[in-house]
Amino acid sequence: MLSIIIPVLNEEKFLPRLLESIRKQNYACEVIVADGGSHDQTLACARGAKCLMVKGGNPAEGRNAGARVANGEHLLFLDADVVLPDDFLAQSFREITKKKLEVATCRVHPLSRHYLDKLLYLIADLIIHLMQKIKPLAHGFCIFSTRAMHNRINGFDEGITFAEDAEYVYRAAKYGRFGVINPRIGVSVRRFEKEGRLKLTLKYIYLNLRRFLGKEIRSPVPYQYGNYD
Repeated sequence: MLSIIIPVLNEEKFLPRLLESIRKQNYACEVIVADGGSHDQTLACARGAKCLMVKGGNPAEGRNAGARVANGEHLLFLDADVVLPDDFLAQSFREITKKKLEVATCRVHPLSRHYLDKLLYLIADLIIHLMQKIKPLAHGFCIFSTRAMHNRINGFDEGITFAEDAEYVYRAAKYGRFGVINPRIGVSVRRFEKEGRLKLTLKYIYLNLRRFLGKEIRSPVPYQYGNYD
């Protein structure tokens, strides 16, 4: 069985779209929504879709909280602003099974007509693909893991303030096989639109350089979780 875990905070606009795309998958799964304190209609959306709900916090806290109550042997961590294409889950698990992966991320299709968005995500996909055997990285909005692996590495490090998802797969890859699978997930470009494409790209480059040249980032990082509508 698959457990899909979604950390949320004020996602009434995007969560229904994701839940509908999950419903259309025709794949056995449970959906766990970890709420960080929403004050909009997010919880009503989750209840209406018969999701299991738990108390969350920041994204890492929400993912860990969801994993603690998950019944599935496989976990899929998603952000609320993604959309699963038709047959995404079946295609993904066929490839995960074939490659014998314990942890994986997928490729990306930005939900945008802007050519620069497509270029930026194409570059991100390329970097993640090239780094998978050197220092594994992942798109944090889509991470597959076995529950056994998640428990073995004690889940996400809740003290990291940037790229806790990349740090998660890096640790996991020390104990099991990690890979980038070919199915593409649709992802919102709302952060680019709100913060500005150049500004956000430069911020990501700067923060990732700090990670690679030193230790994981645990100091406060400007991040508007729950405020990207």
